[in-house]
Amino acid sequence: MAGQNKRRMSVEQPLWQALTYFRVLTLAYAVAQFAPRHDDVARPALGWAYFAVLALWTLVTFRRVSSAERCTYPFLATDIGLTLTGILLTIPVETPARIDDGASTLPSIWAAGSVLGFAVKGGWRWGAASSAAVGLSNIVQRGEVVQDNFHNIVLLMVASTAIGYIVEVARTSERTLARALQIEAATRERERLARDIHDSVLQVLALVQRRGAAIGGEAEELGRLAGEQEAALRALVTSATLPAQRTAEPG
Repeated sequence: MAGQNKRRMSVEQPLWQALTYFRVLTLAYAVAQFAPRHDDVARPALGWAYFAVLALWTLVTFRRVSSAERCTYPFLATDIGLTLTGILLTIPVETPARIDDGASTLPSIWAAGSVLGFAVKGGWRWGAASSAAVGLSNIVQRGEVVQDNFHNIVLLMVASTAIGYIVEVARTSERTLARALQIEAATRERERLARDIHDSVLQVLALVQRRGAAIGGEAEELGRLAGEQEAALRALVTSATLPAQRTAEPG
């Protein structure tokens, strides 16, 4: 079971590692976007308080996003809750004029990390649902659906569903591969047992048959029974190895 889990995680592990560093980089980007304009917003202290919480959360949970086992659904729910909170906090932090001009939300593209986490963990359905939640909060924050807002929502939804679908296909392919490897291992073991039977048991039975025929009497009857068992075992070995040989033959 441990080997199967290790093989399964080998497909997803690069995605989790990429997501881990994506969160840190997008946090730096969001802070870099807010810092130059903090004097122009309505409540800069509230904005910096949110970024302090966001930075602490990102750094403390850095290793939680490194694997599917650590990145649980409750963790992802908290993560996206922090994203939605930041988007809605943009309303009191920014001025109405800046919001109308298309000012970026507080979490900015950090929000994509929460959505992608759901996509990698649960597949395209979870990715679509989480991106829809982020998109709805963006509409509430903006107060209306505008072209640039709608464009960002669609891009996030397409990216999350595509990544989620790719992960699901990869998992299915890996399960199929694992099953094929199991069948191959079972076939090899059956062939090994067949060779052992051929090299040992069949030779002993053949020897008993010959010796019984030479001695005669009751030993001859014992030799005859040994010959019947030899024939039965040989037929069993042949029926076990022929399917494997057919499978190995090229188209």
